[in-house]
Amino acid sequence: MGLVTLTLGTTPMATEPFAPESVADHGHLPRIRLAVSRPMPLDCGVMLSDFPVAYQTYGTLNADRSNAILLCHALTGDQYVIGGNPVTGKPGWWEIMVGPGRPIDTDRFFVICSNVLGGCMGTVGPMDPDPATGRPYGINFPVITIGDMVRAQKLLVESLGIEQLFCVIGGSMGGMQVLQWASSYPEAVFAAVPIATAPRHSAQNIAFGEVGRQAIMADPEWCGGAYLLSGRRPEAGLAVARMAAHITYLSETALHRKFGRNLQDRPAFTYGFDADFQVESYLRYQGSAFVDRFDANSYLYITRAMDYFDLAAEHGGVLPRAFLHDGRATPVRFCVISFSSDWLFPTTVSREIVHGLNAVAANVSFVEVTTDKGHDAFLLDEPELHQVMHGFLDGCAAHRGLPRRRWAPR
Repeated sequence: MGLVTLTLGTTPMATEPFAPESVADHGHLPRIRLAVSRPMPLDCGVMLSDFPVAYQTYGTLNADRSNAILLCHALTGDQYVIGGNPVTGKPGWWEIMVGPGRPIDTDRFFVICSNVLGGCMGTVGPMDPDPATGRPYGINFPVITIGDMVRAQKLLVESLGIEQLFCVIGGSMGGMQVLQWASSYPEAVFAAVPIATAPRHSAQNIAFGEVGRQAIMADPEWCGGAYLLSGRRPEAGLAVARMAAHITYLSETALHRKFGRNLQDRPAFTYGFDADFQVESYLRYQGSAFVDRFDANSYLYITRAMDYFDLAAEHGGVLPRAFLHDGRATPVRFCVISFSSDWLFPTTVSREIVHGLNAVAANVSFVEVTTDKGHDAFLLDEPELHQVMHGFLDGCAAHRGLPRRRWAPR
């Protein structure tokens, strides 16, 4: 192929035509990495070369390589989908959906997930050394887009010898990647499941992202983005950014059900600025836990990539054109999923995707899952979502010539 070389870490791979080699990143545990050895163009005009893409695989790739599912993670996710995260010591981010006997069944499918470009879990990002200086890129890292993330994933998929993915699945920012995959590489995707996402980032969501970025950049420890050079970290600013974002992932009903106006370990108000309320304590915990696993500059870059996402803009401002292939309807089969209580990416924007697909007579199913859990419902125990996922994948398997499998919720 001539585009890439592979460097494998210690995690076993379903097919191992390459000799494993241990790779460590930022003092973390070894992981599988793809080493891209030739320049890859970025939307900002920069050519990025000699960079790693960290990824994990689960399950076994079949003989004709037709059972591969690519999972695209959300803003603060990573490649550790199931089996635990060796960096944080916590479970994988989609243990409830992926695994043996789960809707995305690893006894049936070969599942791939990579850390996004600009990330901080092994794929090249602001923490990595700039070849020109030998020091961390910081904010000298090139600005990236969702399209750039997908280009890097495409190189990874090609390196595994997979010509067509059975399905690409992702929620939130991961859903943006799914849409980009289906639009940019329709011949390489049999089916697509964009969940709780949008064809472009709204003004409201750009505003939330800017609040988070300003919180980070206002922290004196940010040091103009060069904090790693002096051993400092803008933990306070990053924690506030996480707190603000986390509110948008929940619904008011879910927050009220979980916390209401309950006080935190005290019988009465303190008449001060400690965390009197349980919800305050919860948000502070979310912020402090986040800074232990995420890089502040990566947060700046990835939120900016979401801001720039506008699928219609790539096609003259006409969304249906994004779903044309050689002048005809995309061959990709879609299942678009939204949640009734998601106000970050509401059902109305999922309907825009569906209308765009309908306008070109594409093959599309649409489901609005009724839930009060908000945007993060795709990461939670939501039986209707699991049923929809299994049903769609099983139907696609029949059309693809893969064995069908009966499934019952646990």
